[in-house]
Amino acid sequence: MKKNSKVSDAIAGVKRGDIASVSRALTLAADGRQEADELLKAFFKDLGRAQKIGLCGPPGVGKSSLSSRLISLYRKRNLKVGMLAVDPSSPISGGSFLGDRLRIQEHISDTGVFIRSIASRGMVGGLSNTIFSQIHVLEAYGCDKILIETVGIGQDEVAIARAADTVVYVTTPQLGDEIQAMKAGVMEIGDLFVVNKADLEGRDKAVSDIRSALGLGLAAPRVWEPPVSAVSARDGLGLELLLADLDRHEKYLKETPEGRRRLKNQCREELSLYVSRRLYRDFLSKVSEKDIEDLVDHKINLVDLASEILK
Repeated sequence: MKKNSKVSDAIAGVKRGDIASVSRALTLAADGRQEADELLKAFFKDLGRAQKIGLCGPPGVGKSSLSSRLISLYRKRNLKVGMLAVDPSSPISGGSFLGDRLRIQEHISDTGVFIRSIASRGMVGGLSNTIFSQIHVLEAYGCDKILIETVGIGQDEVAIARAADTVVYVTTPQLGDEIQAMKAGVMEIGDLFVVNKADLEGRDKAVSDIRSALGLGLAAPRVWEPPVSAVSARDGLGLELLLADLDRHEKYLKETPEGRRRLKNQCREELSLYVSRRLYRDFLSKVSEKDIEDLVDHKINLVDLASEILK
């Protein structure tokens, strides 16, 4: 199959560090068609070169502000940072609402930072079904850290654990009832727990509640004990400690079998999403207008038609 010159140019541009090419490649990757397949084949060898940090938690807890602060700290280390901020999609148009993300706009002119707001396209779990393809683009671009900020759907937001190496669950002292009601899914996926807006009343209680919740139902101690920290993205309180915890978790993954286990799970999830998209796309291409007419006229039933197409 002859390569699309537009894709070839984008691939070459990403590899030489051209930021405009990164933008084009991410757009092609999000489209999920043949061009995305070419990108995937070209960039897959960069799998695992960056630490992928997922930030999840309910809306309004300050994930974007926290992301902005982390980007600044990583840039002080001269690390290249990519960020994928997932926004909810319209169920009608498929378009993303694309939140203002004003708190991270200060990094737009920094060539060592690439930020892209992407649509979830209705995928449950707070992610996009092309998230892995876009991660590979940023890895090929040379990013050392990739921040993935999810839609923000709270306790059901567990899909991030299948894409990120390190999951940071963010909450605030204002969400006391939410902290008390934290479910097993959220408690199990979090590698770090952060109480943001630590300048508000109730910080110590929120930290204590999370620590208590983490200890419930454990028959044996964890190999990795998730740290719980209080930070303020507004004034910088506790951010250096959070950064040290992120470094410590990255080291833990590199030095134990857990890192490879997570990478294998990511590959398994990416393969599943790719095959699902490919089958869906191929299936729809075989459905004709006559097939739909036959369904409406009851000349065939849906099960038999689907089985015939699947053959």
